Amino acid sequence: MPKITNRQAELRGLLEQLNLGGMAEICAEVALRAAKEHLTHEAYLWELASHERDLRTQRRTARLLRASGLPAEKTFRTFDLGKFPATIQVQVERLKSGTFLESATNVVAVGRPGVGKSHALAAVGYELIALGHPVLWLPTSTLVQRLLAAKRDLRLPQELAKLDKFACVILDDLGYIQQDRDEMEVLFTFFSERYERKSIMLSTNLVFSQWERIFKHPMTALAAIDRIVHHSVILDMMEVESYRATEATIQKQAQEADGQRQE
Repeated sequence: MPKITNRQAELRGLLEQLNLGGMAEICAEVALRAAKEHLTHEAYLWELASHERDLRTQRRTARLLRASGLPAEKTFRTFDLGKFPATIQVQVERLKSGTFLESATNVVAVGRPGVGKSHALAAVGYELIALGHPVLWLPTSTLVQRLLAAKRDLRLPQELAKLDKFACVILDDLGYIQQDRDEMEVLFTFFSERYERKSIMLSTNLVFSQWERIFKHPMTALAAIDRIVHHSVILDMMEVESYRATEATIQKQAQEADGQRQE
């Protein structure tokens, strides 16, 4: 018995040296079960390797989530996809697979405030991370300020290289910022750097004909649109009713009904 115990300890130590901590953690437990259930050597090894794989996947997912900046709870569990038209439902379901990243396809969610654009993109972001893809969520204004600071410090290429490590960058609320020339230039540079190489997902309340408000010059706006739309999925939510407006209407009706009952 001591010899077996020593061998188990030696095996655990060897697995730890090989950075196989998950296998080391359960090797004795699985060995005991293998003996009781008469598992083959292959089955025993499969159990250990599967546990190591699952543990590494969990750690990678947790690491990607911490780095993503995704808003908490904005997942498909809290997203009512059924309220959207069938076309959008199909588009969003396809995005869950993450295959659009392979062709550096962009995603643009266009709609009025409160329709769920940001929630939809965030939910897709969570799905991408579950598949192992690095994702970064940023308000567009935050990205612009980050790039401006890098440009002032003469490290814009380095900052763009950091962003390039993410398979998908999600920019929230493109339409709420009014850039000056410097801001417009760094945002355009970001679009150009990722064009046909890495995906961008963005939400905006501005239809494309209104992008001149952001990029000021018509030709610059056209060039920016071209880089975003050339390979893209457009989630057109302009006709979707604001859920905040809907909730306010329901709440008002409930209050009025309560008032009538009290009378």
